[in-house]
This record gives sequence, C-alpha cells and structure tokens, in this order.
Amino acid sequence: MTTKHRSTDPADHGGEGLTRLVRSLDLLWGRTGRHRPARGPKPGLTLAQIVAAAVDLADREGLAALSMRRVATELGVGTMSLYRYVPGKDELIALMCDQVALPPGDLEQWRGKSWRETLELITEASWELYTTHTWLLQVNQARPVLGPNSMANLDFALGALEGLPFTGQEKMTILIALDNLVMGAARSVVLYQQAAQQSGVSDEEFWRTQEPYIVRGMEEGGLARLAALPDDAFAADPAESTRFAVRALLDGLQRLLDERRPSP
Repeated sequence: MTTKHRSTDPADHGGEGLTRLVRSLDLLWGRTGRHRPARGPKPGLTLAQIVAAAVDLADREGLAALSMRRVATELGVGTMSLYRYVPGKDELIALMCDQVALPPGDLEQWRGKSWRETLELITEASWELYTTHTWLLQVNQARPVLGPNSMANLDFALGALEGLPFTGQEKMTILIALDNLVMGAARSVVLYQQAAQQSGVSDEEFWRTQEPYIVRGMEEGGLARLAALPDDAFAADPAESTRFAVRALLDGLQRLLDERRPSP
C-alpha cells in the first residue's frame, strides 16, 4: 500500500489567486529566493528601486498607468529584467502598499501622549497617506496583504488602546472605524478633484449652472431646512471636516470608557 505525498504549500491547492498571494507574501517578508532565476546575468537593480519607481509613477499618473512595462521604462531597463524581482503587477502593488505604510519615523512626538492624542495623530498620518498616495484608494484592501510595515503600524496603533477596558474585537473595530472614516473622506476629496478634470467643467461653472434649479427647488418644494442653511454650509475644508468627525467618534469612545471604568 502506498501513501501519496500531499503538498503542504498553499499555492498548490488554491489556484492562481493563491499562488499570487503566496508570491506577494514571500516578497514582503523576504522569502524571495525561489522566485529568482537560477541563470542569467547578474541583477543590476534592487527590489527597493523597483518599488520606489512604481510608487512614484502611481503618485503621478494613478494606478491605471501602472504596468511592468511602464516601471521598466521609468528605470531605463527592459521589461523582462523586472521579473527577476517581481513576478507580476499584483505582487508589485502589494509591495507598494506596504512600502508607503511606513511606521511613524520620529517616535518622540508620540511619547507621553494619551490614547486620544495618539489616535488623533494616527488619523492625521492616515489622511496624509491617502491624499498623497491617492492610488491607494483604488486598491481593493478588503482583504489586505499584510507586510512588515502594515503589521508594525497595526501593532503601534493597538498600543494607543493598551490598558483600556476594550476587548480585542472592540479595539480592532475602533481602528477600522477610524481608518474607514478617514479613507472615505479622502476618497471624496480625490473624486471631487477628478470630477473637474474629467468633465472639463470647473467647480464655479458646475455650481453656477445648478444654482437656479436649486433655488427653484427650495422655493417650490418647501425645503425649509435646506433654505435656512448659511451660504458657507457646504464650503468646509475637507481636512478640518474630517478632524471634526474623528473628534466626535473619539468623544463617543471617551463616554464609553467613562461608563466602563469603576466609580472611585
């Protein structure tokens, strides 16, 4: 009686999608040996150079412009030479996402901060991340490929909640809620900017054209609450509006903490 050998490599059981995932994880965590060709000329690039060029390209032109060919052109090399380091575009994007998610550089600014101050600083950093690297908003991260930078960031954020009377699930819910809030606000800003570029209609022209319809709708439709709003009601600075929403969410957490802490 013979026993068939069953592979323990997950890439052998989940098809092409799982194969790409394993390749991405190997690259992120430094297990790149099996993806390097055994023969050929000595490599003249580094993986870090390739990822940096890809990030720069996506920052300038968006994710739609990203391809192995374009990155190779940016680096002045042949397209095939990139495959020594990165098997394909999916793996490259995973590396890019982890690269820009660098942990806080100057830890001194965080030292001695309260849980609330730390979370506010984290959301500020997230806002900067999403509005600087807007292509991140195009990447489906519902199931993120977690690399060392992403994990370090998550561990750091959890430190802000250390010692507070929240369960593990609640801590993760808090961090996800804050990130979703900032990400959604940043996406709205980016889409607003893209609308003017894609339509060729300026903001001034867009709202001036709508104004008579809006005024007539309020006059004829009995929309008293809308009519009562001041002229600047829709003119808030997006970053400041996001800070307001973050503070409101943290106010709710503070109230929950006060309720859970035993009375003196």
